[in-house]
Amino acid sequence: MVWRAIGRIILVPLGFVLASLAAMFILVTLGMERVTHAIHGRDSDPDTWFAMFDLAQQTILLFSTFTVVPAILLVIIGEVARIRSSLYYILGGGAVLAAWPFLSRLGNIAQDPSQLGIIWQVFATAGFAGGFIYWLIAGRRA
Repeated sequence: MVWRAIGRIILVPLGFVLASLAAMFILVTLGMERVTHAIHGRDSDPDTWFAMFDLAQQTILLFSTFTVVPAILLVIIGEVARIRSSLYYILGGGAVLAAWPFLSRLGNIAQDPSQLGIIWQVFATAGFAGGFIYWLIAGRRA
């Protein structure tokens, strides 16, 4: 019983860190692909490139600051309730990340709503991947 608790103390943070890194990797690579598609065909003026770097900086800030707390709560609930379902972690991770673009849009009425679907796709895909990685490492033995 002591060894199981020590194993959980090691596996849960390790799984969370690796899942966060995987989600961040997906978020950055898929997000940059979407940004590249969005600016393809336009003139390469400096304002477009500054806007792209500003978007990347805001994405990293959004991911690192605002999505960590709900993700930790998702993991704590899953561990305390001993939920072993992959569906819980995958859908929960996707919901945690997909909720933040919607919540950040509430204060910004001027944002183009047609772009929100693309942003949700990127964030939800990253959340699904992070939830799956966490389930593979630590969640299936909760």
